[in-house]
Amino acid sequence: MPKMKTKSGAKKRFRLTANGKVRGSAAFLSHNLRRRSQKMKRQARGTMILCDADARIVKRFLPYA
Repeated sequence: MPKMKTKSGAKKRFRLTANGKVRGSAAFLSHNLRRRSQKMKRQARGTMILCDADARIVKRFLPYA
């Protein structure tokens, strides 16, 4: 049986925690930041845990993670 391929875009953007949750960075931080509130920009720093629905999709992209 051949090996499954990992989506290369997903392996650059997401990591799995020790408990199997998916960690990624927050969206909407690349441009047009003048119209975003300071609170939104501050809370979007660093990484966050994805919700269950999104984590299921990402885990399908990372078969060996």
